Order: sequence, then C-alpha cells, then structure tokens
Amino acid sequence: MAPKSKIIIYIDDEPDPIAAFEAPVNFELDTRKLIDGEHLLTIVSKDPSGKEGIRKIPFEVRNGPAISIEGIRENAVVDGVLPLMINAYGKGDQKEFIISGSETPQSIPAWVWILIIGFVGWALFYLVRYFSLPL
Repeated sequence: MAPKSKIIIYIDDEPDPIAAFEAPVNFELDTRKLIDGEHLLTIVSKDPSGKEGIRKIPFEVRNGPAISIEGIRENAVVDGVLPLMINAYGKGDQKEFIISGSETPQSIPAWVWILIIGFVGWALFYLVRYFSLPL
C-alpha cells in the first residue's frame, strides 16, 4: 500500500492542531466550540516525500444571538442624541427554529412616506377638479 499524504488542521493561531488525518478525509468542524467572530482555518498537507502545502481560509462564526440595530451604521460620523432600535434574538438550533423575537421591527422608510404623500396629493387634486366641474 502506497503511503498517503497527511492533513493537519489548525484554528486561528493555536499551536496544537484540532485534528490530523490521512488523505482523503471528511471532517466536521463544530463551530459551537468557537467564540463568535472572525477565525482562520489553516490546513497543512504533507506528502510522503515531506513537502508541505498550506491553505488558509478565513471565516466568521455567528452562533450567538443575532443582533440588529437601526439608527446608526458602521463607521458613521454622529453627534447629539441618537435614537437607536436594537433587537437580539436566538436562532434556536438546527432542529428547532425559535420564532419569538426573530422579526426585527423597523421604521417606515422615507420613500414609502413620499409615495403616500404623492398619492394623497394626486387624489386631492382629482377630488377638487371633480367637485369644481359645472354640472
């Protein structure tokens, strides 16, 4: 039997690998053990002759409650008092979805108000014209 390549998997800058296998391999990465935020998956492959190949894959974990905020954007320049609407809700697990709190309330966008005002103005214009016509 021919020797196989070895695969070593690291997370972030940890000196100890989370797994080591002979190629090919199917592997399940359990992100529930990682904190939310950005991480780096590093895969090192060593062939039978000793040559190494490295592949780095950045990824982001979001296992915790989703956080939604309205009233400020990233890198915004602000002053004064800011009214903020903040919602946080858990997603449950992969077998059960938690519906309670999963919809984030939002204020009505300005373009909707413009459409409503435009429609009401148009309707008033035609009502005035209709009642001002001689019969």
